[in-house]
Parts: sequence; C-alpha cells; structure tokens
Amino acid sequence: MYRFTKNNSTFLFPDLKTLLAKATPYRSGDALAGLAATSYSERIAAQYCLADVPLGQFLQDLLIPYEEDEVSRLIIDSHDAVAFQLISGHTVGSFRDWLLQHTTTTQELQVIKWGLTPEMVAAVSKIMRNQDLMVVAKKCINPTRFRNTLGLAGHFSSRIQPNHPADDLKGIGISLIEGLLYGCGDAVIGINPASDDPRQIAQINHLLNDLIQRFEIPTQACVLTHLTTTLQLIEQQVPVDLVFQSIGGTEKTNQSFGINLSMLQEGLEAGLSLNRGSVGNQCMYFETGQGSSLSAQAHAGIDQQTCEARAYAVARKFNPLLVNSVVGFIGPEYLYDGKQINRAALEDLFCGKLLGLPMGLDLCYTNHAEADQNDMDSILVQIAVAGCGFVMGVPGADDVMLNYQSTSYHDVQNTQRLLGLKPAPEFASWLEQHGLAAEINRSHPLIQYLK
Repeated sequence: MYRFTKNNSTFLFPDLKTLLAKATPYRSGDALAGLAATSYSERIAAQYCLADVPLGQFLQDLLIPYEEDEVSRLIIDSHDAVAFQLISGHTVGSFRDWLLQHTTTTQELQVIKWGLTPEMVAAVSKIMRNQDLMVVAKKCINPTRFRNTLGLAGHFSSRIQPNHPADDLKGIGISLIEGLLYGCGDAVIGINPASDDPRQIAQINHLLNDLIQRFEIPTQACVLTHLTTTLQLIEQQVPVDLVFQSIGGTEKTNQSFGINLSMLQEGLEAGLSLNRGSVGNQCMYFETGQGSSLSAQAHAGIDQQTCEARAYAVARKFNPLLVNSVVGFIGPEYLYDGKQINRAALEDLFCGKLLGLPMGLDLCYTNHAEADQNDMDSILVQIAVAGCGFVMGVPGADDVMLNYQSTSYHDVQNTQRLLGLKPAPEFASWLEQHGLAAEINRSHPLIQYLK
C-alpha cells in the first residue's frame, strides 16, 4: 500500500501497478481501461509516492508474476545485477535527478542499461517534464550497423515507406525513387504489404534487392510481413535483409500477434545465417506502439506506457538494427490529440534509448484524431533535437495503403537542414557521389530505372 497525505487529503494506492498507472500523464487509453487518475490531485499524489519508491522495489514487485508471463521472466532473467549496483541506492526521484545532472555522461548510461528494467525506466519517465525526457534521451547514443551505421550523434535517418494499396511494383518504385532523390532511406526501405501472399512479397523483395544492388546503395530493405512469412521466404532463398515483427509488452500481446520469444529467436538466427550486412549484421526490425496491449485485451491491468516500455525488453533481447514506435497509429481511443501523441513520442524515445535501443518514431495520427500536420511538425523537431534515430518518409505524409498521416520526405530533409543533422555517414557519402546531397537531381539514372 502506498499513501500520500497533504492538507487533510489522503490518497491510497494498493499496489505498484496501480501507482504507476495513476502517476501517468493523462491519456485516453488509460481512461478507457479504467486505470487513469480520476483527478489532477490524485495524479500528483501518485507521482509524489512514485518518486519515493526505491528502484530495487521493481525487482521484487513484478507487475505480472514471473510464473505467468514470459516477458516478465525475460526481464528478470536478463537483469544485470552488477550494473544495477551502480544505481541501486536510488529512488525513482533521485534517479531522475542523477539522469538530469550535466555530469552524468553517455558512457555512464551505457554501463547501467542492462541494470535497468522497463518498469524502472517507465516510472522515472512519469515524473519528468517533456524537456527532461529530451535532455536524457539525447545523451543516450546506441549505434547499430547493417549496411550503414545508424544512431550516431549528429545524424538523423529516415525510412522510405512507399506503400501501395495494390502492391503494384511500379507504384512502389515511383514512391521509392522519389524518396531516394530527397535523400531519404538510410534507415531502411520498408514496405507494408497490402497482401500476405508470399509470392507477392517475394516480388517486392526482389525489386528492393535489385535496386539496392544495381545502384550500390548503402542501405537495407524490409517487407514488413509476419515473421512466419519471412521465415518461409528465407527458406526459398528470397533476398531478405531485415527480419520484421510487431511486438508487445506482455506474453498475451505477443500471442495476439501470433508470436512468442522462441519464434523471435528463430527469426534472429535465420536472419543472421544470411550474412547480408556489410558493416554489421544487426538484422532485426521491431515495431511497437502505446495501446497495442490494451487493444488486444492483453494489458493485465498495466498502463499503456509501461506496457510499451516492457516491449522494449523484448526488442533488446534480439539486438535489433531498428525499433520503431508507431506513435498515434492505433487512434484517439489510446492517444486522443496532438498533446498526448507528443508526450507519448518523447516517453517512448526516452525509455527505449535509456534501455539501450536504437529508437525511431513514426509520428502519425489517424484522420479521426484531434491532431494535424502542425502537431507532427512540432513533435518532429523535438524528437530530432532529442536524438531520435529515424522517422518515416511517406509520399506527401499520406499513407494511401494504411490510411493514416505521417511525415514526408521533405519533412525529413527540412529537419536535417534546420538542425544541421546528416543521414548515416555511408549513405551521406553515397548521396554526395551521386549528386543528390544538395537538391533533387531529376536527371539521375534512378529516374531511368523505372522505365
């Protein structure tokens, strides 16, 4: 039991799970689940209580029992007790203060990352302002490598997302090449297929592989199909760069996606066996999003932001090249407006990077959310300042297949120029060599490729 009393008012929180939920900045998903604080006063009381919780308490009071959930078992079994000793004396509040000290370095944060559990990181995020989240996220630098080096300080990458509602190869190619001409695509050329037909997905893989090989582009490709389909394609010797899967923060959430941890291990081993990287071999690509566990009725009474942080424990187990939180995609039932999407984006970036992950964000909203492109512009600059690894490059910021709004090729380019950031170093060199770094080169051979 946690208790807070002030001015003759007493607030009681029966357990750590409830305390975390009540301390969370307001969002529609937690209200929908009946987990949110019922008043501003209750939320502040919960945050005061949470600030006094020792970090070690999160190792004793598991939100889902060890015996009932394989994600809980993963969190405990992978915890580094030696690294934790460096911060074990902290409460949530004093840990926040230490993170924000200017003398706390990137190297120190890298040393402790495996001593942190997702619940510890989620807890400290709940008592931080937006600017606090940005300051700490920027200090967390987690580079990854496949055909280029992603996540370095001073760099800001992008995924080309040339989706097509009919998986038309020429339609995909047109959008893809437009993105390259804008200097996008160093994180990945990633396509959400409209069909799960392995034959169609294989054709898209061959298109991407041919383009990358023909023009010697230092990037990687991925068709974001289910893990089982990717494994089938690998068996058929289809050229697969990255192994993709959506993941969640509870065992039941992952079951709703048709996966478990052993299947993810099989995917990792299959991807590594291809040895298609040139500067590294981190071959896994994961996507997450606040609200996914609640929408699957698999949240186990945990608030959606803490569930999201638990998904990052799943991701880091498999040493991914990319992790992408698709902020705002599920809809206003979970993140109602631009303010809630903004907060969630900064929380996800902070939590993922502090846990050691190469975090990117798909800043997005559905057409029935109380958000617009101005909100995305503002969030885009904030996360770029805070050291976000990559964002989406969608033609016109309008995904015509998934029917949601995101960020465009020129949004990426403008943000890089505004803040003096560059694509991945190998990709930036390729752009320079091909005359694509300064402005769109409409005479480039890529244009002829489509013909």
